[in-house]
Amino acid sequence: MRFRQSLFWDVDPKTINPKKHARYIIERIMDFGNDAEVRWMFREFSPRLLKNTLQHSRVVHKKSKILWDLLLK
Repeated sequence: MRFRQSLFWDVDPKTINPKKHARYIIERIMDFGNDAEVRWMFREFSPRLLKNTLQHSRVVHKKSKILWDLLLK
């Protein structure tokens, strides 16, 4: 998947590796992702990894955490 520059404004999206940077990608998509990016995230990463990232994230917005907590039950 090609990542939007606006989603990863602080890095060059071409340098992002989904395996190495999974947590970083998940956090950004949970906060700022569009429909296509969220669908891709669900295909690419396991529910366990999504839940674990959400539980331990210090950067995902509080309101986003509440939403994702409900979605990942």
